[in-house]
Amino acid sequence: MSAPRVVVFDYGSGNVHSAVKAVEAAGADVALTSSKKDALEAHGLLVPGVGAFSAVVDQLRAAGADEVIDRRLAGGRPVLGICVGMQVMFESGVERGQVADGLGQWPGVVERLESPVLPHIGWNTVLAPPQSRLFAGVTHERFYFVHSYAARTWPLELSDTFAAPQVTWAEHGERFIAAIENGPLWATQFHPEKSGEPGVRLLSNWVESLSAH
Repeated sequence: MSAPRVVVFDYGSGNVHSAVKAVEAAGADVALTSSKKDALEAHGLLVPGVGAFSAVVDQLRAAGADEVIDRRLAGGRPVLGICVGMQVMFESGVERGQVADGLGQWPGVVERLESPVLPHIGWNTVLAPPQSRLFAGVTHERFYFVHSYAARTWPLELSDTFAAPQVTWAEHGERFIAAIENGPLWATQFHPEKSGEPGVRLLSNWVESLSAH
């Protein structure tokens, strides 16, 4: 069987080449492109994100990625968001007192963490639910975080359309969402592409899930 095709969407976010290499190591045939057609047709779409919430949302919309994400998810086609690429899936983000609209795939707000040390940089453990497919085999590993903002609550109600969301938590000063598996939309606050072998194994779990779609 040929490797699943994954597009890492190139909308101007920095430091995407490490994500490309990590997903290749996880067993996918990867393209870094801004082509909406390729992003729609791929088995999996990866949305990276580095920088401020509002800037990433603006870049995604300018590149038409918001439409691509909507269409993929409406068709049950997998999308993986990483770091700010996860944060922008929420309704809004608050930075320096300014509220910016997100892509609205999930309800909730991304806010500054309450912690004496920010940004949160380095390795941290996570608490994944037993049913998690994303963390299969890597439940007790540590992953690499670089952020000051996060979603701190999960307000989405259960749906008849998809299986119950699997929400993974971590702590830095307070509890925050480290990862989500919600139907075809999965996301991580940490950087699996910077998390060594555990990160590649986690990405392999996502790549393997693409065969079901």
